[in-house]
Amino acid sequence: MDKPDLIIRSRRVVMSETISPASVHIRNGIIAALGEWDEVPAQTPLVDAGDAVVMPGLVDSHVHVNEPGRTKWEGFTTATRAAAAGGVTTLVDMPLNSIPPTTTLDGFTAKLAAAQGQCRIDVAFWGGVIPGNTGELKPLLDAGVRGFKCFLIHSGVDEFPHVTESNLLEAMPELARLNSVLLVHAELPEPIENAAEELKDANAQNYQTFLKSRPRESENEAVALMIRLCRETGARVHIVHHSSSDVLPLLQAAKAEGLPLTVETCPHYLTFAAEEIPDGATHFKCCPPVRERENRERLWAALADGTIDMIVSDHSPCTPNLKLLETGDFLDAWGGIAALQFSLPAIWTQLQKRGFGLRELTRWMSAAPAKLAGLDKRKGHLAVSYDADIVIFQPEKKFKVVPEIIEFKNKLTPYSGMNLRGVVEATYVRGAKVYESGQFSANPIGTLLMK
Repeated sequence: MDKPDLIIRSRRVVMSETISPASVHIRNGIIAALGEWDEVPAQTPLVDAGDAVVMPGLVDSHVHVNEPGRTKWEGFTTATRAAAAGGVTTLVDMPLNSIPPTTTLDGFTAKLAAAQGQCRIDVAFWGGVIPGNTGELKPLLDAGVRGFKCFLIHSGVDEFPHVTESNLLEAMPELARLNSVLLVHAELPEPIENAAEELKDANAQNYQTFLKSRPRESENEAVALMIRLCRETGARVHIVHHSSSDVLPLLQAAKAEGLPLTVETCPHYLTFAAEEIPDGATHFKCCPPVRERENRERLWAALADGTIDMIVSDHSPCTPNLKLLETGDFLDAWGGIAALQFSLPAIWTQLQKRGFGLRELTRWMSAAPAKLAGLDKRKGHLAVSYDADIVIFQPEKKFKVVPEIIEFKNKLTPYSGMNLRGVVEATYVRGAKVYESGQFSANPIGTLLMK
């Protein structure tokens, strides 16, 4: 083997089968070997992490970067800085809320042009399924998107309309033929419309009002629909940001049946609880909503038994004025939580309380999202021939979330003021250090991941 360009070693290296002392040998941005701790050829540059954890970089497959078009909400420069500071080495950008959305080849071309030269980590892209764009799916896939996102309910932006069952019966056979994957925002409108009638005179500043406005039935019925369509069409289906624990037995049965179905949830559903959200605290608003404590614990159990496959951020920021903090109106405020930088410590803080460890962390936040996005031959593991995407992590250290350390564009997040466990000391993308102790490399070296 040729001499490595760099070696990173630690007493705690998280590999596929073990956590043990090891040295990670890197050459040309790729992991060339995993050696013993003291296997360091003379005059080879060495990063000795001591007892800090060396682990695979996170893959966040659910990030709304919003550029071009809504760059005041977020952009590639700020999003990828936040990602690097949070130990994320690859993100996959959602096809909305940018203008134009990534639902046509022209829209994707505009997205790529906007991202060029701005990214501090590697970035891949989802396309979108909307009514009438089935003919765009193969060109988008051929151009490099990793799969397709759709909404079963109004997306919040008019340029990304939601689909009906008839639209899906047109698009899903094509996705099955292309061996692609459909990511689904699984809420149906009718239960939400019915709830709105009952809440006409309710207090919009009360979180319980908002919770009742997005009832579990909306998610439950949507998931049941997608399981049926998955069975009928053979298309791979992925349920995004899953919240309702009611439907977990149905998901478990679908997986036992062998349907090509995967599920994600998010740090906010695993951290917060509806009973604890103050009146008017609209920075907690997201759709589907953060639900009750008992629901949260059932989501954790579903991760443990494999019903839920992964944890991703659903980083969906906006400008502060859209959160309506002055009025505290949950019903009219924008729904979305900014969390990209804090997903790793938020989850590490929670999972330790429940008896999980670093192996589960990297499976749920690195390996599984990489597989969903078709990046699992090069991302998500510390293994020979994989990209040297590496995080040096201090799991015992604590820090407080304050505006001064937030790297994403708008500093409004429900994690503000929280004390979290787990500090990212350094982040490497393909063997190049992009972040260390609050400082970033001079030049953005992230690449756009195309097929």
